[in-house]
Amino acid sequence: MITDTRNSTALPTLMALCLGVGAMFSVTTQAAEASPTMTSTPASAASLSSQQQAIPLIAAFMATSDMPNLNTALNQGLDAGLTISETREVLVQLYAYVGFPRSLNALNELMTVVQARKQRGLDDAPGREPNRAIPVGDELLAAGMANQTKISGAPVKGPVFEFAPVINRFLQTHLFGDIFERDNLDWQSRELATVGALAATPGVESQLRSHMAASLRVGLSAAQLRQVTELLEKHGDTQTAKRASAALTLALAPAGK
Repeated sequence: MITDTRNSTALPTLMALCLGVGAMFSVTTQAAEASPTMTSTPASAASLSSQQQAIPLIAAFMATSDMPNLNTALNQGLDAGLTISETREVLVQLYAYVGFPRSLNALNELMTVVQARKQRGLDDAPGREPNRAIPVGDELLAAGMANQTKISGAPVKGPVFEFAPVINRFLQTHLFGDIFERDNLDWQSRELATVGALAATPGVESQLRSHMAASLRVGLSAAQLRQVTELLEKHGDTQTAKRASAALTLALAPAGK
């Protein structure tokens, strides 16, 4: 079970990226909130695959630095068919939401898990590195802006970006550019990871709601997201599950789901 003893004031500086994402989604229109589909991702289904089920649990235990439970979740994810590359990518992406220290510690735990599994004769699929070349300069900014607009449901603007325009440029060029252009992990998996990590993090409820809405836009169904809350309740922490459930209820309200 997760035991979260952290104080929101102790969150890493890089949580600013997460806060920027939450502010980004908060300025989208109601029409965007009600348009949860995206042609670039797989069609939604009634339930999560076994690989998808592992991702929010890995993310939640990473976010709370619960290494024993993270070790178990990593093993379960690899047993379910996650490749080493996919699992590693989840932990890399989440540095933008829970900070470099937790990401580095989790990556070290993954290395330990993979080595131990090899010693037990388990041959996990390595997966692949990104196939698509990551653009640079103005092309990276353009790609990031396009990805940001797809995920948010509308072009992004708002007072926070007028007050600190550089944060949106960081979001566009790095989070939605450098990271989301990496095609070794699909967008549904990326959102499942983000939802799991934010649900385990007190004080970022508005960002969690935003990512629940984004999860719908990239093709996850309401039933699949309800399954996420059930998994967090069963295997994680009660408060984590409550935050996830409340955020999903709010995200579904504009769409009448």
